[in-house]
Order: sequence, then structure tokens, then C-alpha cells
Amino acid sequence: MIKRRMMLGFGLAFAMGVGPMIGTAQAQRKELVIFAAASLKNALDEATANWVKETGKPAPKISYAASNALAKQLEHGAPADLFLSADLDWMDYAASKNLIKPETRVSLLANRIALIAPADSTAQLTLAPGVDLSAALGAGRLAMGNVESVPAGKYGKAALEKLGGWDKVKDKVAQADNVRAALLLVSRGEAPLGIVYTTDAAAEPKVKVIATFPEDSHPPIIYPVAVTKDSANSDALGFLTYLRSAGPKAAFEKQGFTVLNKPASSS
Repeated sequence: MIKRRMMLGFGLAFAMGVGPMIGTAQAQRKELVIFAAASLKNALDEATANWVKETGKPAPKISYAASNALAKQLEHGAPADLFLSADLDWMDYAASKNLIKPETRVSLLANRIALIAPADSTAQLTLAPGVDLSAALGAGRLAMGNVESVPAGKYGKAALEKLGGWDKVKDKVAQADNVRAALLLVSRGEAPLGIVYTTDAAAEPKVKVIATFPEDSHPPIIYPVAVTKDSANSDALGFLTYLRSAGPKAAFEKQGFTVLNKPASSS
């Protein structure tokens, strides 16, 4: 069952709209196309709906997937106007490939990672030095994003290494193609434990947070955003400015994000 779920990331990406983006000519589009980290879905959907209501603009088309997958799609010519990454590394990668307009780049949000379990689980763990997740896992697996490429997986591995718990659990990890696929494994009871962002846990009633990882156990979790290099959509910069304004702040904070920048002027 776990192995079959490892294809969820690819399936979710297409279900969320990635597939239809490929091959659409940039110049023929009027609506914004946004590539965004999967963990942003609930908050960004709400913020986007409010922007449409306030401006009367066409609803943007948003492709949600792992940041690494989105950056690679941009590199291979997939058209998009904005890129919202779940970590700095993949935005740096996009910048190094000349895929974004660097003057538009902003560190928009911060997040945390947590250890989760199904809502009816009785597991209790403390994320302290020497932590051992193997006993709580039993014959099950620890669901998390790919530890080499998916930001949430990278943060989770770094945190467990810092706490001295990685070697004890590395052979029991079920690696998913994005953080929402890992969340789904736990919400369906197919994995007894998982590592996701606290914002993902807040969006899924079928899971609960057992413990939050210490902030100093992993690099800061920063979500940068930038207009893509080839975007010719006049609304791209306007929407980025809107994301930095006071309007979407409540949507982000309701999901558990920390808004990093000061609200932009509304004038």
C-alpha cells in the first residue's frame, strides 16, 4: 500500500493543475499562472479568492507541487508568472538558472515542522536529543517528503540528524513526492507517523500533532516568492504586492504561517 502511495505526488500535481500548464503559450494567457509549494494550498486558495473578489480579475491557475518539481518544470519551459517556493534553496536554484526576476524576490512566510499521527493515535513522543521513533513506528513507516529534494523532507531529516534520531529510523522512512502526499499517508492510517509542516497538520482534521520540532534543529523554513523571468502578465507584480499586503495576512496566519514582511502600502 505504501509503495502505491509513492505515486501520489505525481498524481496530486496533475490533479492540482500542473499537467494542463505544459504547452500553453505564455503570450496567449490572460489569467495568472502560479507555481506554488503544495503546503501553501489552503492559505493561497483563500488569499487568491479574496484577490479575485476585490479586483474582478480572472481567477489565477495555480499548480501545487513540491518546490523542487516546480523549479524543474520552470527550467524545462513550463509557463508560469509567479513561483512560491517552500525553501530558499529551490528559489536560489531558479535564480541561478535565470528563471526569476531577482528584483521581485521576497521572503514572504515562515513555517515549522511537526511530527504527526492519525487523529485516533495514542502515540506520545518528545522531540529531544536521542529521540527514537522506531518503537512508536513498530512495523509501520515514517511518512515524509523525499529527504534529498522535497523541502519538508530535507528539514525533517536535518532535524532528526540534529537530535540524533535519524540513524535509528532511516530504514523505516516512506518518502513521498511532496509534503501533502506524506500527509495523506498519515491521514489514511497507512503510516503511523509523519513529518509535515504544522500548517499541513492544521489543514487536515484526520491527523494530530504529537510534537513540534525545535526551531534550532533545522534551517529556518522560509517561503520566498518571485515573478518569473519570462512573465509578461501585467498582473504578476500586482498579485505579488497583494500577497505582501495586509489583506492575505489573516489567511496565512489562520493556517499557521508566520508572515515575515511588513504589509506593503495599499496606495
